[in-house]
Amino acid sequence: QVRLAESGGRLVQIGGSLRLSCEASVRTFSNYAMAWFRQAPGKERDHVASISVTGADTYYAESVKGRFTISRDNTKNMVFLQMNSLMPEDTAVYYCAARLGGGIRYDVTNYAYWGQGTQVTVSS
Repeated sequence: QVRLAESGGRLVQIGGSLRLSCEASVRTFSNYAMAWFRQAPGKERDHVASISVTGADTYYAESVKGRFTISRDNTKNMVFLQMNSLMPEDTAVYYCAARLGGGIRYDVTNYAYWGQGTQVTVSS
């Protein structure tokens, strides 16, 4: 079983930066590909970024490419999302997700394990 706990979400001004963290409680974290998704009120849960088991491969949604960076530390069972140049449309609950296996995936159905989410609000 994999348990995921996100942290780092808060209110931030337009143009600001945030770093989200996700800690995984699992014995073999390095066997899991990881991703961040987000869900705004009244909208579907959308892919933000994915990272392979080693961290060598990443994939981003077009809306965040060049502004967000996903990374992981397999020695600490952690995955991160560095978010820069934040805009109001980035406001959402951000979820960490895990899937067993190395390949990059960007559909919610590919991920079996989810955290509870952390709220990010971008305001002027």
